[in-house]
Amino acid sequence: MSTARNTIDDFTQGRLSRRGLHGVARWGRRATAISAAALASGALAGPALAAAATPPDISANYSFTTLNNDKDTTFNQLLGINDTGQIAGYFGSGMTNHPNKGYTLSKPYAQGDYTNENFPGSAQTQVTGLDNSGVTVGFWVDTKGTNNGFYALRGKFHTVNFPTSDNASPKVDQLLGVNDSGVAAGFYTDGKATNHGFTYSIAKQRFHTVHVAGDTNVTAAAINNFGDVAGFATNGAGTTEAYLLRSDGKVFHLDFPGATATQAFGVSNGDEVAGDYTIGTGSGATTTGFVWAPGFGFQTVNDPNGIGTTTVNGVNDRGTLVGFYTDSGGNTDGFIAKPSNG
Repeated sequence: MSTARNTIDDFTQGRLSRRGLHGVARWGRRATAISAAALASGALAGPALAAAATPPDISANYSFTTLNNDKDTTFNQLLGINDTGQIAGYFGSGMTNHPNKGYTLSKPYAQGDYTNENFPGSAQTQVTGLDNSGVTVGFWVDTKGTNNGFYALRGKFHTVNFPTSDNASPKVDQLLGVNDSGVAAGFYTDGKATNHGFTYSIAKQRFHTVHVAGDTNVTAAAINNFGDVAGFATNGAGTTEAYLLRSDGKVFHLDFPGATATQAFGVSNGDEVAGDYTIGTGSGATTTGFVWAPGFGFQTVNDPNGIGTTTVNGVNDRGTLVGFYTDSGGNTDGFIAKPSNG
């Protein structure tokens, strides 16, 4: 997907942002998290990256496994993973007679480990993110095509929609990620088809708008335990770029070299960002997964079964990635990628 996820069809059919002394200490913990997860596998190979004109392909540093729910082996997307290895995802393309159906998947990732999760009475549901305590987030769609964000805890579902009268028609609200403090990240679309990122505190039931300096059309796709938000937006040149907005206000604008679009979908506590980038346009465009971290930059990650069609959607603090790719038969397959030495 090369544009923001504005509607259910865009989301499913496409490839699919105070430091001071306290903040310096906190950054030290983040650096440790990066080292433990990614450097152990050679996935973030430090100094050489800064001078590299073309970011390296580190796919060989991961062990890839395809994970598809047998209820629909033609279309699965894995969208988030927590530190226990539990995964959020869904099956079904969203096309007529092929609705999205949400699920979570737990180890050891056998067919009996898929748990259905669908908003009561919904026509379609995607589970897009989860924390380490059992909170899941996503969005559900009614028969009129209205998108509504939700969170679920212990089997109880709650709708979350940004409080505004300036909505798209049909309305689009989605929650895409959540941290261990119960703060979710998402977006809504206004009447001019522009996205607005926000965070939502489940405990306080409060919204906070996410602004990315210099960008518009903001989607907030992920949030870590430090309150750092990752996502994508439109820059001043009209290009879709990824971003990391740290809780101290510092923004990293992330544009993969030579890409026509870059999108971030996941972020760890070590500020390792996961996403995809697009090279080219139209039928000749290719989509490739990436990871990025401050001081290390971009590195490419491709599932070996989906070269040119890989999206990385989630990353946990162990450096494990989840996402999806298109196979040689045209099916969309979920995958998990574990650091080889992790």
